[in-house]
Amino acid sequence: MSTTRLFDQDAYLGEFEATVERSVCEGGMYRVLLDQTAFFPEGGGQPSDEGTLDGIFVSDVQEIDGEIWHTVEAPLEPGKMVVGKLDFEKRFSNMQNHCGEHIVSGIIHRIYGFNNVGFHMGSDVTTVDFDGVLTEEQLYDVEQEANEAVLRNVPVTISYPSKEELETMDYRSKKEIEGQVRIVTIEGYDRCACCGTHVAKTGEIRLIKILSAQKYKGGVRVAMLSGEKAYADYCLKHVNTLGIARLLSVKPEEAGDAVVRLKQKNIEMKKEMKQLKKELYTLQGAPERKK
Repeated sequence: MSTTRLFDQDAYLGEFEATVERSVCEGGMYRVLLDQTAFFPEGGGQPSDEGTLDGIFVSDVQEIDGEIWHTVEAPLEPGKMVVGKLDFEKRFSNMQNHCGEHIVSGIIHRIYGFNNVGFHMGSDVTTVDFDGVLTEEQLYDVEQEANEAVLRNVPVTISYPSKEELETMDYRSKKEIEGQVRIVTIEGYDRCACCGTHVAKTGEIRLIKILSAQKYKGGVRVAMLSGEKAYADYCLKHVNTLGIARLLSVKPEEAGDAVVRLKQKNIEMKKEMKQLKKELYTLQGAPERKK
């Protein structure tokens, strides 16, 4: 029996009722199968949801052969009706980050022809691997266009095209997928086969920020954040910049240059100290110590 995927019907559903089908004990933990669930199982680079079933913490959710199993800390009796509650703050953050990745990947594919060949949404940062190298200037332009997509508040739509429609459709991730293919479309920016959860409109993403990029397997690995995580990252770095600026008695926008000057001054002082030690040893008639 396949589990009814309520998260496909409504990504904003944070509470639901379901019937326990099975409960299995494994290593002191319990895996619970429900007839339906709003908990997204780990997959497609997106982590599973967390939350509770009748107040019992759900730490992990996995899909096996169409069945969605929930890892909990206590047993739940088969046949029992339970109330599921998602940690919706985490769910919504995942929706923002996944949608932000779609926009960035779609822009890069359209402009440079590079494919997204790896995606992982971690607790601290989202990484995306592309099969081509991008410069800092190119990524800056991508980020600017991505945030224009946020500002435009474009609808994010879900569709289930027929096999015949898919054959003529231009979309990313044309891998062999068994069963019905789920297409996520952000008009003008991306169309991709995807199983994840997304916001309804791009304005809900709030902010997209590319943090860094490094060469990886002949291409580039991009680290990025979207939504609340991107805003929190900005706030943290802003506070740090203000602190550095105060210590160096400069304006916040001058902190970077001040740190460079301080570093250069430190190098010069070390050279000067080395020369003074050399002169001191000469005056004392002692051999210079080697380090």
